[in-house]
Amino acid sequence: MHGEYKVPGGKLVVVDLEVDCGLITEFRLAGDFFVEPDEAIPAIEAAVIGMPADADHAAFARAISAALPPGAVLLGFSADAVATTIRRALAEATAFTDYEWSLVVGPPLTPQQQMAADQVLAEEVGDGRRGPTLRIWEWERPAVVIGSFQSVKNEVDMDNAHRYGFEVVRRISGGGAMFMEAGSVITYSLYAPVALVQGMSFAESYAFLDEWVIEGLKGLGIEASYQPLNDITSTKGKIGGAAQKRLGSGAVLHHVTMSYDMDGDRMVEVLRIGREKLSDKGVKSANKRVDPLRSQTGLPREEIIDRLVATFRARNGLTESAITPEEMERIDALVAEKFSTEEWLHRVP
Repeated sequence: MHGEYKVPGGKLVVVDLEVDCGLITEFRLAGDFFVEPDEAIPAIEAAVIGMPADADHAAFARAISAALPPGAVLLGFSADAVATTIRRALAEATAFTDYEWSLVVGPPLTPQQQMAADQVLAEEVGDGRRGPTLRIWEWERPAVVIGSFQSVKNEVDMDNAHRYGFEVVRRISGGGAMFMEAGSVITYSLYAPVALVQGMSFAESYAFLDEWVIEGLKGLGIEASYQPLNDITSTKGKIGGAAQKRLGSGAVLHHVTMSYDMDGDRMVEVLRIGREKLSDKGVKSANKRVDPLRSQTGLPREEIIDRLVATFRARNGLTESAITPEEMERIDALVAEKFSTEEWLHRVP
């Protein structure tokens, strides 16, 4: 079995192993990491050989840590990273480059259609009718998108939302509320087989699925990094946040919204942002929480999107695609059946 794991912000870890009668009988560790002393590698390999193949992540990490020579230094990886790579090999996890990726840009959709599109396209990938896909959202009108488990009344000032023309919708993934205006944000979704994140914790999969966009932002001159659990940030402030949902059909939906040129004052009128949440972020006012991409790059939104897509294409390959008529029909049906209903919107009052 073969497994690979690129440590977010670190190095590539590669393992090859064999299993016989439920035990790991052969194990080799490689990668572009750094380690001192050299003897640490055979020590790690010896520690893994003989372990049960059904051992959990923590057991592998403990065994690897205990086997390291005194004073050993691992640069660009860790015992946890090796454990993750082992679990990915045993689960026969895949890599980005194992797939032929499709790109869908737009078209502008209503807020309810955006929610339905995420569910439909993820299910299409899970059922094998669509290949793994990167979708760039375009907005038809302003919206507040709340997380699957959020309370409408706690998150949104409905009077101000109506006053300023913001439609409120609920998505299928968890996480916090997103403030959306056409041209003010960059939002993308990844729809992939769940095998892509096999062997990873949810925390690891968030950073793994967004590593390409961190690379793209750095290419734009932004000192971007991933801040667990789900924030993309920079030295000048938060840029955006991610949310994720693993569907029973065998697909993972991962989507991210980044601010390009947000009206922070309007945002705090529409969203009820509590003092506790703000103090946790170390800021004094809500309209300073998100540092827009426009101020950090000076580039038009479209150019930023083009350069981020180019980063994904260079890493993983990408073919132009579109939402099919059949998919659009399912999207509209799901809007009527689910995403436009009061039952769905107010399922958490």
